Amino acid sequence: MKRQKATGDRAERELVSSDLIERCKDGDEQAWKELVEATHRDVYTLCLRILGNPADAQEATQDVFLKVWRNLSSFRGEAMFSTWLYRVASNTAISKHRKRKRQRVNESGVDDEVLAQIPSPGSVESAAGAKVEVERLEEALALLPEGLREAVVLRDVYGLNIAEIAAEQKISETAAKVRVHRGRKKLKEIMFPEKPGTETEERT
Repeated sequence: MKRQKATGDRAERELVSSDLIERCKDGDEQAWKELVEATHRDVYTLCLRILGNPADAQEATQDVFLKVWRNLSSFRGEAMFSTWLYRVASNTAISKHRKRKRQRVNESGVDDEVLAQIPSPGSVESAAGAKVEVERLEEALALLPEGLREAVVLRDVYGLNIAEIAAEQKISETAAKVRVHRGRKKLKEIMFPEKPGTETEERT
């Protein structure tokens, strides 16, 4: 899972050209099709990481592009388009997650025995191994409580700062810092659990 760089370093991650955006604003249907094709994977991935369910993520992705289409005229280029798009996507996914939570009981996640077999970073020696590690990291993320998962994804994957995370989650900056810290700690515990007796052996 690659972290998207923060605003100052995100130039290489710009997804579409300003010319394409202007053509979309002018109602160019072909330009809109190109914009969707260029950004769909990134939007879906963000929604999936927050929602943890492919069907919900697909539905949220459709909602995102509907909102982008309706509000594209309000994008003035003061920030990067990818930054604006990620905020629309994260807002949509978080809102959908809260709505789903009110409608149904959360289902259990991935088997802990599978997560316990995740290799340490240094053991990944091939592209195939790296792919497996990323997949298991995604599984570990899905096990985090909703608020912690959202905070970690927004901070460590998409590079939002604490103030932005607080605004997205409608909490104080202090609470956002706590969520990021606890989320990272919990993620580490899930991915690299200590073996029984390890702590005792280290102390002897």
